[in-house]
Amino acid sequence: MGIRGLMSFVEDHSNEFFTDLKLQDTKIVIDGYALFHRLSFNSNLELRYGGDYDSFADIVQKFFESLFACNICPYVVLDGGCDISDKKLTTLKDRAREKIQMAHSLSVGGSGYVCPLLIREVFIQVLIKLQVCFVQCFSEADRDIMTLANHWNCPVLSSDSDFCIFDLKTGFCPLNSFQWRNINTIKGTQNYIPAKCFSLDAFCHHFSNMNKALLPLFAVLCGNDHINLPIIETFLSKACLPLGATSSKGRRHHRILGLLNWLSHFANPTEALDNVLKYLPKKDRENVKELLCCSMEEYQQSQVKLQDFFQCGTYVCPDALNLGLPEWVLVALAKGQLSPFISDALVLRRTILHTQVENMQQPNAHRISQPIRQIIYGLLLNASPHLDKTSRNALPPQPLAFSEVERINKNIKTSIIDAVELAKDHSDLSKLTELSLRRRQMLLLETLKVKQTILEPIPASLKLPVAVSCYWLQHTETKTKLHHLQSLLLAMLVGPLTAIINSPGKEELQEDGAKMLYAEFQRVKVQTRLGTRLDLDTAHIFCQWQSCLQMGMYLNQLLSTPLPEPDLTRLYSGSLVHGLCQQLLASTSVESLLSMCPEAKQLYEHLFNATRSYAPTEIFLPKGKSNSKKKRQKKQNTSCSKNRGRTTAHTKCWYKGNNRFGLLMVENLEEHSEASNLE
Repeated sequence: MGIRGLMSFVEDHSNEFFTDLKLQDTKIVIDGYALFHRLSFNSNLELRYGGDYDSFADIVQKFFESLFACNICPYVVLDGGCDISDKKLTTLKDRAREKIQMAHSLSVGGSGYVCPLLIREVFIQVLIKLQVCFVQCFSEADRDIMTLANHWNCPVLSSDSDFCIFDLKTGFCPLNSFQWRNINTIKGTQNYIPAKCFSLDAFCHHFSNMNKALLPLFAVLCGNDHINLPIIETFLSKACLPLGATSSKGRRHHRILGLLNWLSHFANPTEALDNVLKYLPKKDRENVKELLCCSMEEYQQSQVKLQDFFQCGTYVCPDALNLGLPEWVLVALAKGQLSPFISDALVLRRTILHTQVENMQQPNAHRISQPIRQIIYGLLLNASPHLDKTSRNALPPQPLAFSEVERINKNIKTSIIDAVELAKDHSDLSKLTELSLRRRQMLLLETLKVKQTILEPIPASLKLPVAVSCYWLQHTETKTKLHHLQSLLLAMLVGPLTAIINSPGKEELQEDGAKMLYAEFQRVKVQTRLGTRLDLDTAHIFCQWQSCLQMGMYLNQLLSTPLPEPDLTRLYSGSLVHGLCQQLLASTSVESLLSMCPEAKQLYEHLFNATRSYAPTEIFLPKGKSNSKKKRQKKQNTSCSKNRGRTTAHTKCWYKGNNRFGLLMVENLEEHSEASNLE
């Protein structure tokens, strides 16, 4: 993010460039992307198992409660999709490769920082729950954040070094010195959060009272997310101090120091830029000048007035308006009701599929959810004629084509995916919200290949996760086993258990049972974190499920939520799900686990009954029977029928001895197969 090496450089000179701040009684504009990454990576959360979203949600809540306790009013600003110019594509691809390497490191027991797949959605859900004001920008948020903070004369909270370049009236507070866990008190009554504030004046004073207007040129010469011209190396090698350090950090700091000292000799950006160009070949000067000037504009004030959104609910972005997108789409994007994934697909016809901690030797976990994405792309095909020129630049002239940047082994690849052509009334994005609830729900469930009747006994908050689980089970490439399904469904009980515990109307016996089961789940979760080795195949299967859930949610949002959005904060906890897998494989049965809480037991039965008819028959067979059955089927049909009967009888006995629900009996395999057929 921002200018590599600049943040550590200014922090190494903390006494010179920062002032101590006692933050209280103020508005603060928060870089949402920086915050949820900071809280995810610096809170001792488990990152190997796909996300402990409940723990993350608790930390986010504590963070904002600390702000409230100091009378600090937060306004969170989130990045949207990629810039229309797509000038950050090279940077984004580089980061995708880095993320793959870190995910691989985590998967084999090493270190690394990879955000769980649904962390952004969980973060937004917590903001809504706490009634924290937030906005999702149409593209990158930095300029909008700067403009809003200057309008309100309040500080910015971020970890992005670009905020060392912006001329902020009240300054920039880095997240790593923002001591929100350490609230102090003045005179026993007024709470404040100790923080450090970067002083642009002190920074410029240190470099011979450098003109602040030179800093955007410094940023683009140093190399930021938007520009990294190899030809600039020619200038740097001639004009600045030679490399004098061996470590990468030392080399970056040396370059920063040399460049700032060199720029400080010029009165203004025009003079400095002319001197930069003198070091370059004449044939390159005009082109380089145009690129540098264009990149420097990224540090100027934004035309977007976020204060209008926070005060009146009005979000006006000239870039978005020029594309002619439907009004309802722009509103939903600004409110975080549609993901940046949708705007990337809309504007660029390109999406980036984020790598999880998965098995790098298998096809990437997002392959399973490709059919859902193809429906999403089909809904976005005819959004606006203004988009044609924008999106066609990056693609061959194929009317249905979208590109996806995905993992292949331990590298990235761009694949061309065709959208599904939908019926005429589904292909006009501007009128999509006018479709009846029934038709929108039908399209969602048809995409997930699920019958509506299956979901009738399921609580509203779990209908979408159960429908997604049915879709997931129908894809044989997941190699799902029964204990995987059981673990997921058991983890889905955490939300209802929390509701029982917190409900004042429940009888003491019910509440005690719920508390006991909840405590058992927490014990399993803690035990898993204490050193359980990651089962890569199991991790990959749950990554596939999360990808299905993510894309199922995006489709549901695009269809204006025909099914209620699930509470992700209490839906999936990776440590719990992986721990339950281990226990169910060892000795624990679902029946014994749920015996302490009849309400949870009944809900589990509903969840299992809904999903089992979509599961491959093999997952219900005793260990070893599945493979032997397949071998027998290859011999002859008649013997297959006889063996099938014997297998069923054996299975009935085994179910009874092990686990009454979660291993529910299949009366005969033919009947089970029929139940799995689609409408």
